[in-house]
Amino acid sequence: MTLNEAIQIMTNKKEDKSIDNAVIQRFADVLDCEMANTVQRLAESELKHMGIPFNTLTLIRNKDGVSVWRVTTEANSYVMKCFDKPEYRREITNYQILSSLGIQTLKVIAYTEYSLLIEDIEHSTYRLGTVEDINDPEIAKLIARWYKTLHENGREYANIYPLYDECDSLNLENLRAIQEKTGTRELPVWRLVEEHFAQIHTAAVSLPRTLTYNDFHFTNLAVARDGSIALIFDYNMLGKGYVYSDIRNVCGQLGNEEARAAFLSAYGAFDEYEAVVDNVVCLLTSLHIACQRNNFPGWGYALLDMVKDGRLLAAVETLLKKSDCMTFDEFIN
Repeated sequence: MTLNEAIQIMTNKKEDKSIDNAVIQRFADVLDCEMANTVQRLAESELKHMGIPFNTLTLIRNKDGVSVWRVTTEANSYVMKCFDKPEYRREITNYQILSSLGIQTLKVIAYTEYSLLIEDIEHSTYRLGTVEDINDPEIAKLIARWYKTLHENGREYANIYPLYDECDSLNLENLRAIQEKTGTRELPVWRLVEEHFAQIHTAAVSLPRTLTYNDFHFTNLAVARDGSIALIFDYNMLGKGYVYSDIRNVCGQLGNEEARAAFLSAYGAFDEYEAVVDNVVCLLTSLHIACQRNNFPGWGYALLDMVKDGRLLAAVETLLKKSDCMTFDEFIN
C-alpha cells in the first residue's frame, strides 16, 4: 500500500459505505506507520545537524506537533524536543532568554532552528516532580524562589521586547463571542462589562509587566535530589504579564493550604490590587480560551458557573470601585 492510496481511502471513507472496516483499519495503520517514520527521520536529521552521535533514539511522546525523544550516547542520556509547528519553536528561544537572565533551567546541550536537546532529568541531579510535591510546604518554598527570580530578573526584558501576553485577547469582539457560544448574552453582567470595558481593559494593561510562566503543573517541575532547589521547565507558554497571574496559577495547583501558605510566605509581598484585576481578567481570558476549543472543555464549566451565579458580577463591581479610588488618589496626589 502507498501512502497516497491510504490517504485517498480515508478521505472517501464516509462516501463509500461498502469498504470493509478491516481494510480501513489496515490503511489507517499505513498512515500511522508512515507518520511515525517521518517523525523519526526528522529527529535523526536534527541530531546529525547538532553533531550528536547516538546509540538509541526512543520516542517518549508525540502530540500536537511536538515530539519528545530520549537520546542515548556512549556516555550520556539526553532529551530532545522537535517542533513541527513554527509557533512552538519559541521554546528554543525562551530557554536562551531565561539562561541569559540568570534564571535556572535544565541544561541545554544543543539546539537548531527546529529542535532542542536538554539534559535528561532521569540521569541528572534533578528528579521529576510528583503529586506529593505539590502537597509539601518545603517544595512550595523552593517553587516560590524560582518564580521570585523569574519575576525580578524578567521585568526589564518584558518591558523591552514583544512577548505573548494573555491580555492580548481581552477585547470586545472576543467577549461577544463568549456570550454567543455560551448562550449567556442576556445576563446583566455582560452589559456591565461592555459598558465599562475601557476601564477594565486599562486596569489590566496598566499593571507592571514581567516574565510570567503561565502554565504551572507538577509535571513541569524538577526538584534537586538533594532538596536544595526546584525549577520549572517547558517554556512554550512563557510570556509577559503581571506577577499575581503566576501566583494565582501556582496556588491553584498546590494541593493544600499549608503548601499555599508556604509558597506565599516564601514569595513575599506583591501588589494586592493585581488580584482584584485578575479576578475579572483571568475569568474572561480563560473563557475565551475555552470557547476556542472545538469541544467546550470540562474546566470551562466551572468558569461559566461564575458568570451565571453572580461571582463575575461581584468581581467586576469590586474592580470598578478599586480603580475609581486609585484614579482619585492619583488625582489628589
